[in-house]
Amino acid sequence: MLYHYETLKMSSYIGLYEKIIPKDNLLRRIKEMVSFEFVYEELENNYSKINGRKAFNPILMFKKENANV
Repeated sequence: MLYHYETLKMSSYIGLYEKIIPKDNLLRRIKEMVSFEFVYEELENNYSKINGRKAFNPILMFKKENANV
């Protein structure tokens, strides 16, 4: 089952990242500019609405820092 996640579980070290990574870093700008909400719409028909276990957030496939697979 695919759920729409409001927020992604971020690393417990996010505070450290905020201090180390420059504010003008390219990846920070991409994060602010790109919305990955389209992923839910694209995959909606590939997941059962009533059967199965809760799916991993598919957006994690696009965000390497959060991928645990």
